[in-house]
Amino acid sequence: MEISASANIGKLKLGVFNELLERKRELTANGKSMIDLSVGSPDLPPPAFVKEEIQKHAAEDGNYGYTMGGLSSFNRAVADFYQDRYGVELDPATEVLQLIGSQDGLAHLATAIIDPGDVVLVPDPGYPIFEVGVHIAGGQPYPMPLMEEHHFLPQLEQIPTEVAEKARMMVLNYPANPVTATASRAFLQEAVAFARRHHILIVQDFTYSELVFDGDAVSILSIPGAKEVAVEFNSLSKTFNMAGCRIGYMTGNRQVLQIMATMMSHTQYGIFQPLQKAAEAALIRGGNFIEKQRETYRSRRDALVDSLATNGWEVTRPPATMYVWAPTPDGWSSTDFVFRLMEEQGVILTPGRAFGDQGEGYVRITLVQPESILQQAAEKIGRFLSSSDSGHQFR
Repeated sequence: MEISASANIGKLKLGVFNELLERKRELTANGKSMIDLSVGSPDLPPPAFVKEEIQKHAAEDGNYGYTMGGLSSFNRAVADFYQDRYGVELDPATEVLQLIGSQDGLAHLATAIIDPGDVVLVPDPGYPIFEVGVHIAGGQPYPMPLMEEHHFLPQLEQIPTEVAEKARMMVLNYPANPVTATASRAFLQEAVAFARRHHILIVQDFTYSELVFDGDAVSILSIPGAKEVAVEFNSLSKTFNMAGCRIGYMTGNRQVLQIMATMMSHTQYGIFQPLQKAAEAALIRGGNFIEKQRETYRSRRDALVDSLATNGWEVTRPPATMYVWAPTPDGWSSTDFVFRLMEEQGVILTPGRAFGDQGEGYVRITLVQPESILQQAAEKIGRFLSSSDSGHQFR
């Protein structure tokens, strides 16, 4: 018997990360040494006290049942964190919702909010789940181009009125993956005004809020009136190196959070309590850790960008996130460039095309390796660029 996917799932294809992983396995099996700068999974451990919290609570026999949602103390920790870091006041009971990672929440929000055929404005290039979640729900993504000449901000006034009037949601992501841009308070004010004018729900992915090197990240919920039209997702994966723990949260519009909570009551039974307690501790006690981690990534950023320049590739110094967004040499597609570099020098990047049509012509480089490894990668890239058969010029 042949089993086929649903119509919505059938639209999806295996992503480029799967292709990169398969080729990496083949090359590694043949003895090639690899430096993987493709996946944004932190290589650093969480704070020591976070691991101690997990160990302590995991030793308690009573902590192995269903939690049936987030602990109220976790919600309070999130609210206090938002007040301290972003000047945003949240009601822990109605404006904070725990998630099994922010990606899980982003994937399911479209299912909870939009109906088949609804239009959702998504950034291009953008993190793949923004568009994938819309497809799974049967919605229609409408790309908002993020162009370098506009500082990788969507030009909201260029969205056709008929599209804006049909749109149910708009996804924003600042600090941005993959383009590393940040959004000013003025832009977020414009976005809130646009959403209120057209009755659109803003979904802001704030995952990289604590990896800003130049200036400060601005929570969209700090904009007057934003709670009427916006929710914001955040995660402990990048801020506290807890990616494998799968714990995050969403904040903002209480009606949207209630809708999500209702759906989650039918689909999940909560997160392991020791992980919740560890996350709570991170939010309460992690201020010094955040500052040290930011400096680690800033130093890695500078080491990579400076070393790439020394080896013939001038790239823009990213203002935020754990990535560098760099133009490919003229004549190379992003995919060809990435796979040739991987095969010839053993350095794995991500082709910009994986993040949308507007990502073509760029590659994403992660900073999830020590400085010495990043410098080695830059040297290998330099050798690749100077080789006789790759004589392309940069734009």
